[in-house]
This record gives sequence, structure tokens and C-alpha cells, in this order.
Amino acid sequence: MSENTARYRVTGMTCDQCVVAVTEEVRRLEGVRSVDIELRPGDISVVTIVSDAPLLAGAVRDAIDEAGYALAS
Repeated sequence: MSENTARYRVTGMTCDQCVVAVTEEVRRLEGVRSVDIELRPGDISVVTIVSDAPLLAGAVRDAIDEAGYALAS
């Protein structure tokens, strides 16, 4: 199975604990291989084995919401 990388921008993260919270929520998603977050400017890269980009984007958005943050529009 091939890996895919999706990139997002998260708003509202202000500290390392914010990064930990988002990372933990996104890592729980099925098919996620790795999560890399840069606190400033809030960039997140998610490496998955899921090929359905819209499904993944929705799941990532929901996980970020669950952590208390939001995707930038």
C-alpha cells in the first residue's frame, strides 16, 4: 500500500501542549502513519495509507475539532 501525505493548517495552537493534543487525536485515526506539526505557523503534515483524500480530510478535521482546535479556512 502506498503512503500519502496531506498538509493542513491548524488555528489556535499556542504551546507545545497544543501540539501534543492535536497529534494524539490525529494519530488515533485509522491508517495514519505519522503526524508532524510545526507550532508556528500551525502547519500539520499527516502521512497515511488511506487513498480517499476527502474521507481523510473530514476525519482529520473532526480529530482536530475534538482536540479543541480548527483547520484554517
